[in-house]
Amino acid sequence: MGTFAVDASVNQWGNGLAVRISKAVAKAAGVSEGTRVRITAEEGRILVEKIEATPALDAMLAAFDPERHAGEAMAFTPVGKEVL
Repeated sequence: MGTFAVDASVNQWGNGLAVRISKAVAKAAGVSEGTRVRITAEEGRILVEKIEATPALDAMLAAFDPERHAGEAMAFTPVGKEVL
């Protein structure tokens, strides 16, 4: 999908400021409520980027398939003077 741009206002929200993201912008960016983002600021520019979630160890272990991932890394006989 290409670039999607809209104009918005910065508004007061508690002790901070907020920019409301429209449903169309959220859909175009692939974000929804609870999506983690990184906000980078420089003079005259604010960039909001979606952070791809790093799976937790328990999620990685749950996805481990012994049939697919287990076994010898080099399943062939020794060819030199390997220590056995």
